[in-house]
Amino acid sequence: MFRKLMTTAAAAAVLTAAGTASAQDGYFAGKTIDVIVPFGPGGATFVSAKFLEPYFEKHLPGNPEINVIDRPGGGSILGANWFEQNAKSDGTTILFTTSSTANPFVLGQEGVEYRLADYRVAYSHPFSAVAYTSPETGVTEASEIKDASVPLIYGGIAAAASDLPGLLSFEVLDLDVKTVLGFNGRGPVRLAFEQGEVNLDYQFTPVYLTQVVPSVEEGRAVPLWTGGSIEDGVLKGRDPIAPELPSVWEVYTEMNGEEPSGIEWDAFQGVASVTYAYGLTGYMHPDTPEEVLEIFAETVEAINTDPEFIAESQEVTNGARLNAGPDTEEAIKAALSPSQEVKDYLRNLLSEKYGVNF
Repeated sequence: MFRKLMTTAAAAAVLTAAGTASAQDGYFAGKTIDVIVPFGPGGATFVSAKFLEPYFEKHLPGNPEINVIDRPGGGSILGANWFEQNAKSDGTTILFTTSSTANPFVLGQEGVEYRLADYRVAYSHPFSAVAYTSPETGVTEASEIKDASVPLIYGGIAAAASDLPGLLSFEVLDLDVKTVLGFNGRGPVRLAFEQGEVNLDYQFTPVYLTQVVPSVEEGRAVPLWTGGSIEDGVLKGRDPIAPELPSVWEVYTEMNGEEPSGIEWDAFQGVASVTYAYGLTGYMHPDTPEEVLEIFAETVEAINTDPEFIAESQEVTNGARLNAGPDTEEAIKAALSPSQEVKDYLRNLLSEKYGVNF
C-alpha cells in the first residue's frame, strides 16, 4: 500500500511538473509584445530592436509577435514616461533604450517621471564605443595621448546624453580636451573628424567597425581605447567587440602605475556601464513575475547559440552576445543608483563645465 501511494504521488508530481513546463513552453502563445523605443526610426536603438525582433519571435515560448514601436520626443523622456504610465506587468511591454534615457533619470533631470531603477531587466545588447584620434596629433597609441603635439578637440552632441561617458573618460585620464558640442549626430562628428575640424572622437562599435576601421587601415585614424567590459564587477576588461584595444581602466593603469579610483572613476564606471557594457537594455514593469524573467534569460541563451544570430551579429556588432539574468540586472540597477556624491559630482561637472541646466 505504501509503495502504491508513493507511486501515485510520484506520478502526480511528474504530471504537475509536465503541466508547469507545458504552460511555460507556451507562455506567450497568441500574445503580442510591444517593444517601446523612445527614439525615432533609423537610429541605433530602433535598428537594434528590429535586428533582434525575429530572434525573440523565434525563441520565446509560444512564438509571440514582436511589435517595435517608436515613441520619440524629449530626448527619449516622453517615450519612457509613456512606458511608466502604460506598461503591462505580464512581460508584454518592454522599454528598449540607452543611456540617453538612463542619464536624465540618474541626474534627476526635469520632466523625468519614469522609475528606471525599479524596472526589471529582461535583456541587454552591448553596444560599446571606440575612441580614436588623428595621426596629426603625433599619438600612435593610447598611452601617448597626453603627449599630443597639438590641442585635442572632441566633437559631441550633448554633454548629458550619450557623450557623457566619453567626457568622463577624459576626466579619469586627466586630459586637457576642448569639447565642441551641438552636432546633430555622431555621423556629422565623424565627418568633422575626417575634415580635420576635430581630432578626437568616440564612435559606437558598429559604426567604428564599418566606417572608421577603413580609415585606420589607410593611416588616417589611430585607435586608442574602448569603454571596456565588466570583469569581476569592475569595468576593466577588454571589450570583446574590439579585443585588440585596451579599456580606459587599462590605459589609466599603464599611464599612472596604479588602478583608477576616486569620484571621477566612480562616475565614469557607473555611466559607462549603462552606456557601453549594457548599452541597449530591455526594461520591464517593476511587478513583472520572476517566471517571465527566467523565460527571457533562457531565451537569450537560445538566441546566443542560434547559428543564424551568430553569423548576423558578427556583421552587425562583431559577434556581441545578449546578456540576461540576475547578474545583469544587479549590475544595471547598481549603475542606475549611484551614491549622492557621484550624483552631485555629475551635476556640478555638467553645469559648471558644459553649461547644462538642471
